[in-house]
Amino acid sequence: MAVGGLATVLHGHARLTADIELVVDLEPSEALRAMQALSDLGLRPRAPVQATEFSDPEKRRQWVEDKGMQVFSFRDPGEPLLEVDVFVTHPIPFEELWQRSEEVRAGAVRIRIASIPDLVALKRLAGRPEDLQDIEALEAILEARHDDD
Repeated sequence: MAVGGLATVLHGHARLTADIELVVDLEPSEALRAMQALSDLGLRPRAPVQATEFSDPEKRRQWVEDKGMQVFSFRDPGEPLLEVDVFVTHPIPFEELWQRSEEVRAGAVRIRIASIPDLVALKRLAGRPEDLQDIEALEAILEARHDDD
């Protein structure tokens, strides 16, 4: 599911974003499927490892503990501006994120995105200046939705 800038844009806040941030199910077989899908799209890990290593919980634990890794980054060798970051751990349990997520359409493509409250929580954890601006915009969108109800 998309989180970060892309999810913010898909919720209705027009802003520029250069990367795609994803949260995937970290159960090994599901994580492996996600890594294979990204690899099939031609994306390659930034780190000098095989994408399939992401599906190994012990490897991810080592990356977090030894390297302070928060996201596993992919790049597109043919499109240097395209980067996809996959969270190595779940700051919010995956099942909860999934249950509250929404599915939106972008042209002919359906994209699952984190709910606004979950997106706000994730952005509060990150706490970067752009995240704080996104929080204001997302809270305004949520308020407008409640006013429409």
